[in-house]
Amino acid sequence: MWIASIGAALAVALSIALTIAHWGEVRLPAVAVIGIMLVGAAAVAAATGTAPARAPFTSERLGLVVTLAVGAAIAEYVSTAGHNRYLYDDYGPAVIGMLILALAPFCNWTALAIAGVLAAGVLSILVVGAAATTATDGPLASLILVDVAVVLALTAAAAVYSSTIVDAVLAWQREANRAVLRRDQELRTGLARSAQQSRVSVLGREVLPFLAQIMTADRITVQDADRARELAEALRRALRAGIEATWLDDLAASLASARGIPVDIADRDGDAGQFADDQWAAVAALLTWLAADERAAAVRVRAERDLDDPNGRLVILAERGTRQVRRRELERFAAVASVVGFRTRTAISREEITVELDYVIE
Repeated sequence: MWIASIGAALAVALSIALTIAHWGEVRLPAVAVIGIMLVGAAAVAAATGTAPARAPFTSERLGLVVTLAVGAAIAEYVSTAGHNRYLYDDYGPAVIGMLILALAPFCNWTALAIAGVLAAGVLSILVVGAAATTATDGPLASLILVDVAVVLALTAAAAVYSSTIVDAVLAWQREANRAVLRRDQELRTGLARSAQQSRVSVLGREVLPFLAQIMTADRITVQDADRARELAEALRRALRAGIEATWLDDLAASLASARGIPVDIADRDGDAGQFADDQWAAVAALLTWLAADERAAAVRVRAERDLDDPNGRLVILAERGTRQVRRRELERFAAVASVVGFRTRTAISREEITVELDYVIE
């Protein structure tokens, strides 16, 4: 985010400085001001669009930023139409290239390349329109090449950065995610085995001795029959709970046992069981983080949905603990959740931390 914000700020400063530098060529001051305002709008779109809470940064957002920047270049051309003697002091190519480069960490290289080439095409048309009034003698092709060279060079740098550095980071993230998934799978397997062993221990501790007593008794009393019904109902409930339990229930039990924090789960329809691996890994990471280091005193998780609506919502409410939770820390988890398919909303009050995760029910 800071890279995009710095690049956006430099683009605005450059547009203002170059407009002042060739103010003698400006014939429509209002249009020149509009051009600077469009650069400012592109800068705001770049800075806000790359915020963690709004992740991921989509190609549509890149298109919006570049479109606004190209609009600024057109406004600059109109403001100096017929009096633009030199092309090197036009800010359009530099501003477009700087914004594309600033967004390189957030886009794939193909989207960056397409945006840069399309912007260069529009700038070429502007050069053709301004060529008759320039003081530079030279072929039209050379004027076009010099003008778009800045955009193409910065676009190439952005594409190379994206295809190398970003791919390397994503590869590291995928490996880290695989490690987390393996560890969580082992945890889930251990929890399931523990639950099964618990039910077996109940069977061995209560049911089997009772059956042995009945087998050796001369007659079965009413109390024995009532006790048999109680044990049968208890065993049925335990088996049903084991069948209906999801990874979210297992995680809650694990956190409650390991951290000593009550974690209440309300997932009547078992929607959590339909989450993809990367989705439940993101939720598990968030709950584990909240339960660690006394960030939360208690956690409530509830799944909400309407039978007529294909969308569901997982609401995580954490009663604040003794350790302070910063919004920036929470937004990092929200950004990860957004990448894996959730629409996230976060809120922090003095008493509670709220995270809402909207998802599509398959």
